Amino acid sequence: MQMILDDSDIKAPIKTEYEVPLVVRGEVITDYSKTFGERHGSAQFVTPDAKKYLRKIVLQNPARLKDLYDVSISEILEFLHDLGQRCILSENEYLQEAFALNRSASGLTDSVLTTTYNAIPTFLDKVNLAEMLDKRIGINYLERWVPTTMNDGRTVSIRAFGAKTCHITAGNVPLVAVGSLARSCGTRCDTIIKSPSNDPLTATALAQTMIDMEPNHPITKHVTVVYWKGGNAEFESAFYQPQNVEKIIAWGGYASVKHISKYMQPGIDLITLDPKLSMSIIGREAFSNDQTLQTAAQRAAIDVGSLNQEACVNSRVIYVHSETDDQGIINVNKLGQYLYEALVNLPSHISTPAKHFDLNLKAKIDGIRMDGEFYQVFGGQNNEGAVIVSQLDEPVDFSPDLCGRVVNLVPVDDLQTVVQSVNAYTQTVGIYPEKLKLAIRNDLIRSGVQRIVSLGFAAQFGFATPQDAIEPLRRMCKWVMDEVSVND
Repeated sequence: MQMILDDSDIKAPIKTEYEVPLVVRGEVITDYSKTFGERHGSAQFVTPDAKKYLRKIVLQNPARLKDLYDVSISEILEFLHDLGQRCILSENEYLQEAFALNRSASGLTDSVLTTTYNAIPTFLDKVNLAEMLDKRIGINYLERWVPTTMNDGRTVSIRAFGAKTCHITAGNVPLVAVGSLARSCGTRCDTIIKSPSNDPLTATALAQTMIDMEPNHPITKHVTVVYWKGGNAEFESAFYQPQNVEKIIAWGGYASVKHISKYMQPGIDLITLDPKLSMSIIGREAFSNDQTLQTAAQRAAIDVGSLNQEACVNSRVIYVHSETDDQGIINVNKLGQYLYEALVNLPSHISTPAKHFDLNLKAKIDGIRMDGEFYQVFGGQNNEGAVIVSQLDEPVDFSPDLCGRVVNLVPVDDLQTVVQSVNAYTQTVGIYPEKLKLAIRNDLIRSGVQRIVSLGFAAQFGFATPQDAIEPLRRMCKWVMDEVSVND
């Protein structure tokens, strides 16, 4: 795994201002007239005025989707695979520029950013993309009309067609842009990606690379990447119309999804991939001996620290079936010590100390550090991360705000306490050992949990599986029917 840790390793050095072109259907527009700041405020970027190019951004004539159907799915996968082979960070200047901006804008540190960018060829590998399309949709439905004979004798032929889509992507991990592009292009959708202010260049870099490959390829001609500041009512009220957009795939927080929902009307389907909170459960078997306890701690550290705890999949609260008697508290505190040691010793390509540690969170950690009766805190003196061990069976009241590799261990006497603590906002739950996962997974799902994994594998995600308890790939398609009655 190649590491990029200083300016000398990349051709595009960190700057205070970046150019973010509008890439629209094979054309790069550099009419820079708007200036915006990235979220951490250390850099700004200039970009064209999206409102000025609205007629180019949207697909004026739906009949123009036909060229996507003149290309087979296998040819589309080959094109995306070739794109991935051209997205080697050390060789792609567009991605290097995106990387340089993300060194300022992203919450990920350099080594973790490098890991994510180096994963792009894998995410665009044709074998992985074929698995995604076949497992989640069925490639035959994308290629042809698939007939089914119904009980009443009718023949119903079904096909999955691409839609006019807008992807409002999140910028916490650059692979969101890659996955959005792969899902949309793989299903023959007309693709408009709205980039976020904390990663305005990754999707742009992919689209520019496509133009360098084949500017007139149907996929290239149906990809647009644009930035506008969310809340621009003049642009959004004209853009979010059924003749322009049929499917909106929104990655975003409560406020942004709520904002987008006001534009919903018949003819527009909103698919939300909104932020969730994730957690872990460690069973009493972890305390069988010191080796199993250290194994559980090492696995938990990966689920907490991967991607610097910037993703929804990262664990922030870990419930431990240690019980809350004196010996149980001794045991969970020992686990806390092992977890802290494992966390700070994770390899740098997986996790590092936080780039921007939340000062309010630091103040809260320092505040409870003095309260030895209710909490024991390991670490957190600097920005390396911390393990807060509750001495009662309740998480800290600020547990939803944990970040920067800070996790809360909570001892419990009964696993039903854990089941009752989850809800529809709970995304991923990592569980140790495996037999415990099998025993409680149905209870967790009924209570709202959306994904269950073996402890240590929460961040091992892909786009060939359901997400947030829905099938986004299937929902991006239009499922149409041709019916033949028994009388014909």
